[in-house]
This record gives sequence, structure tokens and C-alpha cells, in this order.
Amino acid sequence: MSTKDVFTTGEAAKICKVSQQTIIRCFDNGSLKGFRVPGSRFRRIPRDKLLSFMTENGIPTDVLESGKRKVLIVDDDESLVDLMVDAFERDSRFEIRTANNGFDAGMQVKEFRPDLVVLDVMLPDINGREVCQRVRSDKTLETVKIICISGMVEQDKIADLRAAGANDFMNKPFAIERLMDRACDLLDIERTAATS
Repeated sequence: MSTKDVFTTGEAAKICKVSQQTIIRCFDNGSLKGFRVPGSRFRRIPRDKLLSFMTENGIPTDVLESGKRKVLIVDDDESLVDLMVDAFERDSRFEIRTANNGFDAGMQVKEFRPDLVVLDVMLPDINGREVCQRVRSDKTLETVKIICISGMVEQDKIADLRAAGANDFMNKPFAIERLMDRACDLLDIERTAATS
């Protein structure tokens, strides 16, 4: 599978689970090797340099080595969760975890550090908007993408969710393939080849 060979400071920060400022500081003081994009102030870190930096500093390298995107699916509808888990698992580029309520989702987001959260808006204990706000209020989670899913279709509610930090919204019922396409687009990876 193709994994990235060069990372931005933001991506490196996410992989190392430190702030972007820390990565920039390490880059600028030479403890993290990399290069600047010619004609700009952008810093780039090659994969092998990031790997040695992580090893030297005792940072777990499993994220970098597996290269899998982490997806957290939050919904209390078990059959739908099974369907989504199945779709993501068929694509070997994803590692999946699930939660069936907002409290559990909050714990998982902090511990699992997903790249993407597929979030049901109507959870038994807390609404999806609050989950979005909590994720967005944590600076260390700023790169997490959120796709909200729901059976409700009121436009103002969708606008509320986007304002709370959702990146995308899909009405239930939806085709799993469309969810996969949206997920790949948000994570900036190639869409899965349609299985014909």
C-alpha cells in the first residue's frame, strides 16, 4: 500500500501526538531533520527522518509503520455499525473502533486519536453537536475529520452541526459506498476502487 513519504509539520505532530509547535521547534533546532519547500517557509519531514526522530525520543512508531487511517464509528444502531465496520475493514487502509454513545465516543477519541469520526447525531446520552464541539475544543484533535450521519434533514440543524465542527453530513439511509467515498475524500486518500 502507498504510504506517505513526506510529511508536513502538522501531520508529523499528529503522528507523534505532540503539538505542531513542538515539531516546528525540533525542526528549527535540528533535532528533527527535514527540508524547507524552496521559495517558501514550509517545512517538510521525510518519512525516514521522522521515523528516526520518533525512535530517538521513544515515541511509538506503530502509526507510522502501519500507515492505517483510524476511524471511530459512533452510532447506537448495531446493524448499521456492523455494516460500516464491514465496509471499512474490507479496505485494508483503515483501523476501526466503535462506540455506541457520546460518553464512550469522548473517551475513545482521546485514547484512539482517530483520523475520522463517523458520528450519529442522535445518540442516547448526548447529541452529536456536543460531541463535535468537544472534539473541536481540544487543540490536539484539530486534524480529526467528522462526518455526521442522521435521519433528520432540517437544513438549520445541518448548519448547526457544521458550525459545531462537522466536516460533512449524510442523511440516513445512505449507500455505504458513498460514505466510503466521502471518508476517503476527507482523509485525502484515493477512493476505494469500486468492486465490480
